[in-house]
Amino acid sequence: MRVLLVEDERRLADALVTILRKNKITADHAARGDEGLDCALSGIYDVILLDIMLPRMDGLEILKRLRREDKTTPVIMLTARGEIPDRVAGLDCGADDYIPKPFSADELLARIRAVSRRKTEIVSENSELKYGGVTLSTHLLRLSAAGGEVALTLKECELLEYFINNAEIIVSKERIIEKIWGYDSEADVNHVEVYVSFLRKKLAHIGAEAVITTIRGAGYRLCLKN
Repeated sequence: MRVLLVEDERRLADALVTILRKNKITADHAARGDEGLDCALSGIYDVILLDIMLPRMDGLEILKRLRREDKTTPVIMLTARGEIPDRVAGLDCGADDYIPKPFSADELLARIRAVSRRKTEIVSENSELKYGGVTLSTHLLRLSAAGGEVALTLKECELLEYFINNAEIIVSKERIIEKIWGYDSEADVNHVEVYVSFLRKKLAHIGAEAVITTIRGAGYRLCLKN
C-alpha cells in the first residue's frame, strides 16, 4: 500500500511517516499544499492523508481539484478542526473519512484499512478490464482475446492494468516504476523493459489487436494495431 501524507506540521509528519513505514506502508510526505496536489494527481497512491490548514493551498482546495480531475483515491482529512461544519465541508468536497487531531496511531491505521477495503471492494466488482478486444481479469490473472487466453504474473497484470487504464496515453518508464514498483523500490528502467517485453509476447500469442508501442525518448503507449 502507498500512502501520501500532506501535512505541514513537521514533528507530526515525521511521526506519522515512521508509524506507517513500521506497519509496512510506503509513505511519502508533502509539506505544502501545492506539492501535495502535484503528488496526489500522479495517481500512484492508494490512500491520501490530507491536512486542511496548509501553506500555498489548503486541503479542501486540493480535494476539490482532485475530484474535478476524476481522481477517486480515498482521502482521509486530518485536522485540528473538530467542529461539525468543518467535517461536513470536507465530506461534501469528496473526503472518504475525517479524523480530528489529536488521534491515536491505531485509530488512524484502522481508518486507512477501512477506506482501502472499500476501494478494493469497488474494484473487485469490476475486475475485468477491456481494451481493443482484449480482456484482462485482474482477479484471475488471465488475459484473453479472440486468439486464446494466457496466464499472467501479478506484476505483469499490474502493469497491463496500468496500461489499459491509460490507453492511448504515453507513459514514461519513470512513472511506471513509481506506480508499479514504488518510490522506494530499487527497480530501474531495465525492469520495465523486461516486463513490457513479456507482455508484448503474451499479447502477440493470443492474437491481440492491442499493442504496446515504444515512443522514442518518451516511454510507451498502449494502442491498437495500425
